[in-house]
Amino acid sequence: MSDPAGPKIYLLPNLMTAGNLCSGFLATLNILEGALLENTDPAAAIYRFQFAIGCILAACIFDALDGRVARLGGNESAFGREFDSIADIVSFGVAPALMVHRIVLHETPKLGWMVASIYLVCGALRLARFNCLAAADSAAANREFKGFPIPAAAGLVASLTLFMLWLSNNRLEVWLAKWVFPPLLLFLSWMMFSGFK
Repeated sequence: MSDPAGPKIYLLPNLMTAGNLCSGFLATLNILEGALLENTDPAAAIYRFQFAIGCILAACIFDALDGRVARLGGNESAFGREFDSIADIVSFGVAPALMVHRIVLHETPKLGWMVASIYLVCGALRLARFNCLAAADSAAANREFKGFPIPAAAGLVASLTLFMLWLSNNRLEVWLAKWVFPPLLLFLSWMMFSGFK
């Protein structure tokens, strides 16, 4: 039976989730702006990409805080869980996939598009499965996670991309782009949707 007053919406945890969502949106904007500047002002483009990576890492901090704040205040809710997943798919799905495609995989457009899309879809599937399990049995969902968490996957991808930007035009950068990132993204995609606890 649904609550006639509507879902419970708690201010502080949802402010943390909003911070996560805004960080993901800001990361996406900076990736797009960096892509536009690549040919005319490469230094500004790299700054935009680095700022976008910082936004993804800031989203990880907001994501860690929202659940803790909700649990500490006894303010966990179905609304908060759904809002958190929407924010996560932007900050840890769309932004990292777009970033890796633009910075790392753009030289192989078809393969890059496919790998980035697989990462995004598997991240969304992982979040949807988590929400279904949590709705069915919130106690069981809180006891164990299945699959690699999408914020951890995004943090790893963002950190490696930052390392690549730091190398800037080194031969190792090319090697990382061609031989490390596509298999890594596919592995993370599989791990996110896997049944591993």
